[in-house]
Amino acid sequence: MPRFLRPLGRSVTYTRWLHMCIPSAVYGIWLFIAPEKPYVPFMALLAIGLVPAVRLAEGVQAQLLVVPAERGRHDVTVSAASSASWGDRWRTVVWLEIRLALSLVAISAAVWPSMAVYDLIAGPLGRASDEIPVLRDAAPHWWWWLLVPIPVLTSLGCVAALGALDAVLARKLLGPSREERLTALEARTEQLLERNRIAREIHDSIGHALTVAVVQAGAARSAGDPAFTERALAAIEETGRAALDDLERVLLVLRESGEQVGQRPTLAEADRLLESARASGAQVNAELNGPLELVPGPVSREGYRILQEALTNVLRHSGPVPVRVRLAVLGERLELDVTNPLADSIPEVRGGSGLRGIRERAALLGGEARSGPDKGEWRVRVRLPLDGLR
Repeated sequence: MPRFLRPLGRSVTYTRWLHMCIPSAVYGIWLFIAPEKPYVPFMALLAIGLVPAVRLAEGVQAQLLVVPAERGRHDVTVSAASSASWGDRWRTVVWLEIRLALSLVAISAAVWPSMAVYDLIAGPLGRASDEIPVLRDAAPHWWWWLLVPIPVLTSLGCVAALGALDAVLARKLLGPSREERLTALEARTEQLLERNRIAREIHDSIGHALTVAVVQAGAARSAGDPAFTERALAAIEETGRAALDDLERVLLVLRESGEQVGQRPTLAEADRLLESARASGAQVNAELNGPLELVPGPVSREGYRILQEALTNVLRHSGPVPVRVRLAVLGERLELDVTNPLADSIPEVRGGSGLRGIRERAALLGGEARSGPDKGEWRVRVRLPLDGLR
């Protein structure tokens, strides 16, 4: 299909034409009642457009008929909301006036070519309507039938062009105001933050459980010791149960079922992480200082996940190696250090989503997180402020 004919094959071209013709139906009823006062509907729209709900009705119509492909998207260019300011109301007034005028033009673009088609077909047969001046003054000939496609294509071209103009005006006059754009941006930001938080929760919890299971299963297979195998299976079972609890809690949040969501683990349960790492073969030397049970909830929960991810990285990338963990509450700051020997063969894998998640968690709490080689060791160092969160 030639490029200039492509709009004629799109359904939106004809839904836009329908959108433009709707006001003409109301206008035609008025002309039937009071044909001597054709200006009254235009004056009435000056008052109707100031009603806040009118903008909502016009926006819904435009979304359904003018920009149907955008309906349901967060970046829709036509707003479906009541007027929130006088600027919105006056833009609605202008839109209603232009829409009515555009509607009359659209009807004319369909009626006059249709009459021309009738005259071109009926003229040679002696039954022309004589409504088209050019054809009325000309003598009918059979070759008029060859001209029938001209008014048809002209009418369809006008329908497509007026529909495109209708869409441009709808986006300009019914588009989101600055306040609506800011509100939508804030809602979108909150949604993305929530998605990122859930993604971090699933990554840290399930990733830790799978890492422990893989390390334990590999160690049990190579050890050949029934007692060690029994301990490994017990560790896998415990870690798997904890991961299932975390997964169920996240799914309850996603489903918005209204059911009671279980508490997220805190640093008060840090011993569980340390024992899980020890059961996987790592030699964990832990130093816990300060009242960890009094750490504010947000810091304690995020600190737990940070410690979990740091230990998971050790098991995943270095295996069962000696690990030093230092967790301390110093004044108004929580400090976390996890250090393990740096393997020369795997330094390039130290920049994955786990470390990025640690940095994101720390940044959200106003703290900082650093990770990297330090004197032949790999070190994760996190500092989280406590002030302002109690």
